[in-house]
Amino acid sequence: MTLRRVCVPLASCILAFGVASCGYHVAGAASVLPKNVKIIAIPAFANATTRYKVSEVITAAVGREFISRTRYKVVADPDNADAVLSGSVVNFFAYPTTFDPQTGRAAGVQVIVFLALSLRDRTTNAVLFDRPNMVFRQTYEISVNPGAYFDESDVAMDRLSRDVARSVVSAVLENF
Repeated sequence: MTLRRVCVPLASCILAFGVASCGYHVAGAASVLPKNVKIIAIPAFANATTRYKVSEVITAAVGREFISRTRYKVVADPDNADAVLSGSVVNFFAYPTTFDPQTGRAAGVQVIVFLALSLRDRTTNAVLFDRPNMVFRQTYEISVNPGAYFDESDVAMDRLSRDVARSVVSAVLENF
């Protein structure tokens, strides 16, 4: 069998397969937002909780995620944007999930954050995305050794904010 007999049918199969492909695309690659939206304002989210800086951390993470995953320009001032993503941290709960059997102290904590988000077209005031009750969870561990104690809550909030940002940007882009 010659090399030509093998290569020509193989090239034909590859070409036919490429032409007949299904049009699959990566999630987040297409956006359902109107074509006139090129700049999105993300002002600081409101914080209706007693948790210090939770809204600032989440707002910053959502802005970074929009910048890294989309072609939209992100600004803080709504007057300079085509659409405005407003949000509020509605509730924040943290409770122990596991306990050290020897000391009875908490060894694991579950954090739950409730958000209300809305994206509006600034010119028409049309609602492009609205989620009044988004819920996000993060678990972290607490050292049971008092000498080696390190407060993991800030690290957990950073992880939570990145999870929130990925979910929010995906939901806005795909209108879930």
